[in-house]
Amino acid sequence: MSKRSGILEFAILGLLRESPMHGYELRKRLNTSLGVFRAFSYGTLYPCLKTLVTQGWLIEETADSDPPAAPLAGRRAKIVYRLTAAGKEHFEELLANSGPDAWEDEHFAARFAFFGQTSRDVRMRVLEGRRSRLEERLEKMRASLARTRERLDDYTLELQRHGMESVEREVRWLNELIETERAGRVEQRTAERDHDHDNNQENGGRPGDRGTA
Repeated sequence: MSKRSGILEFAILGLLRESPMHGYELRKRLNTSLGVFRAFSYGTLYPCLKTLVTQGWLIEETADSDPPAAPLAGRRAKIVYRLTAAGKEHFEELLANSGPDAWEDEHFAARFAFFGQTSRDVRMRVLEGRRSRLEERLEKMRASLARTRERLDDYTLELQRHGMESVEREVRWLNELIETERAGRVEQRTAERDHDHDNNQENGGRPGDRGTA
């Protein structure tokens, strides 16, 4: 399986986890919600759907929302794709993966699109891994520019600078996201402590009073 087809499978499973859809709806969601998939065509999408059905991660159902009029000659029934229990389990396994593949350009864009379904710990590992990958890239770009600066014309030099600035902007963005995730984790722990404190007060004691006469 190629990386790009693996990303497409991940995105399809994630979208169908939200609700069943037919192929046209899926393609539209991939195009509007996940810009990385704009290059995909029906010729790519439907073989991928068939593969997921064969693997038992999706099932095909005939849509029953059409009016009960007599079907037109040669008109095919609309197929709706639904995630199976096995498909949901497989998608959750993919969501839990925070290894290097999740940090790459296209993988990261797809993973980030489903951060709302991803646990906080995994989100943090993916964000930190992506930042580390970009910092390595930025260091190589700076070293390359320092070696070749004298041999570049003004326009090529500007193109190199533009590329570096794009990476620097993403690193700053990732820093902000990581800080937000960390702040959210602190807020969650504080809320849990406050909740425990309130429960203890309602029970007429403090945490340290447990077990005392």
